[in-house]
This record gives sequence, C-alpha cells and structure tokens, in this order.
Amino acid sequence: MNTEQHQLSARLLGAYVLGVLEAADVDSVERHLTACSSCRQEVAELRDLERVLDEVPPELLVDGPPEGGDLLLQRTLRQARAEQGVRQRRRWAVAGTAAAVVAAAVLTGGVLLGRATSPAEPLPPVAVGPAPTATVAPPPAGTRTNSATDRSTGARMTLTVTPAMGWVRVSAAITGIPVGQRCHLLVNGKDGVAVDAGSWLVSPVGAKAGTTLDGSALVAPADVTSVSVVNDSGQTFVTVPV
Repeated sequence: MNTEQHQLSARLLGAYVLGVLEAADVDSVERHLTACSSCRQEVAELRDLERVLDEVPPELLVDGPPEGGDLLLQRTLRQARAEQGVRQRRRWAVAGTAAAVVAAAVLTGGVLLGRATSPAEPLPPVAVGPAPTATVAPPPAGTRTNSATDRSTGARMTLTVTPAMGWVRVSAAITGIPVGQRCHLLVNGKDGVAVDAGSWLVSPVGAKAGTTLDGSALVAPADVTSVSVVNDSGQTFVTVPV
C-alpha cells in the first residue's frame, strides 16, 4: 500500500475504534491493518484507552463529542509514544490527565465538565469555638525583679533573680555601658561577698542597643541583696537592689 493510502487509513483509526465507519471503510481499514504493524499497535492502544475510560462516571458527561475528536485521540497517543526517558515519562504523567479528558470526550460521546456544572452543594456548618489561649507558667516562688539607673554613669539594668537549691539564676538587660569595657555581673550577698555571675566585653552594638546576659552565682537566694555591673578596674556602672 502506498503512502497516500496509508495516511488515509491511519486517519480513520479513531473512527474505526469508535465503530462509526461505513462498512466499506471498515473493510478498507481492516485490509490495511493486516499489512501495517504500526497501525495495529495504534488500534490496540486506542482500545486499551477505551476500556480505561469506560470507568468515567456518566454524570460527569454531557452529550456531544468535539468535532474531529477521533483525530484528537490519535494525536494524543502519538504524543505519548514520543515521550522517552525517565524525565519525559514524569512530564507525561501530568499531561496524561489532560489527554484523558480529550479521550473521554472522543470515546464516550461527551465532554467532561466536573463539579462546575453541578448545582452548588451547601457546605456543612463549621463549629466555631473560642480561640486557644497560651498558658504562661508563673515564675518560681521567690523570684525577684527590679531595675535601676545610675545617675552618674547613665547605665541602666533590668534584673530578674530566680532562686534555685542554694544558688540563684540571674538574667539582666543592661544599657549605657561604653564600648570596649570589660564588665562583670556581680551578685552581692549579705556577708559582703560579691560572686561573679558572668562577664562580657561591650561591643559597638552592645554600647548602642544594650546587652542581655544570663548567669548564675553560688549565693543562697535569701542572702542576695543586690546585683552590680563592675568593670575590670573596679568601677561600678550600676547596682540594682533586690
């Protein structure tokens, strides 16, 4: 069979699978199929797709196949065969969804519409309750807070002292200390002994925005009288009583 006859028969394969050809055309296509393996393969794929699309629910369809639908189906299958390799097969998994819509229109005599054509169904009411509230744990018993500003140096400290078993945790926010100062956070006890709870070097950012320091000192909670910021030279920048 020459090329022109092959192309004519190949264009009729979609209609052949649909069963809408005249008897003479059916005979012509079937004679062509006996000699053409590629067209036999295409017919087999069309029939496989037809069986899959039989599962499309009828309520999703309306009457009226698109014009030239059989050719659309054939072109869709040719595109699938052209996709080769792992990456191409992944892309076809997405494109196959759209192809199935076209094929459904061709093989079942309808157009897939989806939920947009159905009457709107009312949504079930949603119970609205009070918004959850965050639970903030109270500080441990004996926790003390205070703040103070030293008039001579301009330094300020806001302080929290939290008791533990025979010692204390100290959290301090300190501002107004000049850049470059090597400072210590000292916890002062009733016996006059100062215990170092932490130290730092004041950076340009710390001098401008302040420093936050967490430390601890081996001083009995009941013995703490105040907390001070003192530099290496012994200068006191600020003391906060607690």
